[in-house]
Amino acid sequence: MPETAGPVTELASQYVSQVTKDLEQNVKEQERVTAEIAALQERLAALQHDHAILLNMQQALGIAAPAPAPVVPAPRGKSGGARRPDTKKPGPKKPAAKKPAARKPAAKKVPAKPAQPEPAQPAQQQPAQPSQPAQPTLVELVRRYLTEQNEPRSAAEVAEALGRTYPERAVQTKVVRTTLENLVARNGAHRSKQGSSVFYTVAAEPAPETAEKAEGADTTE
Repeated sequence: MPETAGPVTELASQYVSQVTKDLEQNVKEQERVTAEIAALQERLAALQHDHAILLNMQQALGIAAPAPAPVVPAPRGKSGGARRPDTKKPGPKKPAAKKPAARKPAAKKVPAKPAQPEPAQPAQQQPAQPSQPAQPTLVELVRRYLTEQNEPRSAAEVAEALGRTYPERAVQTKVVRTTLENLVARNGAHRSKQGSSVFYTVAAEPAPETAEKAEGADTTE
């Protein structure tokens, strides 16, 4: 009898230890599930509150409320906890085969109408510009200036006076001197020398032929 008492006592202690561990695990699992249930109940209460608010807004806007989908409780697993939804993503859908589009009958081409020529518009006549008076020649300007003077003038003085009176002509002293020398050669002006300076005065009115020759020589130069 004493020989069988030892193994029975050892086996009983093992059962007691195992049962104690199972009880502790069961209590911990109950606490975990209770916490999950409390969290889910809070989440459910919040969703129900939001649902009520949305229903009121829908009624205020006059939108027809859709039929509520039936809530199917998830089956419990072996551990007693709520079963997690399947998170597998659906596979990509195969594109449906496109049907060949029916050919439309070709539209008949309508011959284009020939473009009608536009009537030619009469050309606008520009108003005739008034003819500008002929500009006097340099010979006439030089002779006129010397005629208005009471004393002899040098070529530089004549060129300066004409440049002030006619700035658009760009009178040069060299050209004026050449014109004066041509007048002297044709008896249209007189030349006098005072030291190293040369002065000119107008002569008596020359004959028509002489004046024409002097103007022709001036224009060719």
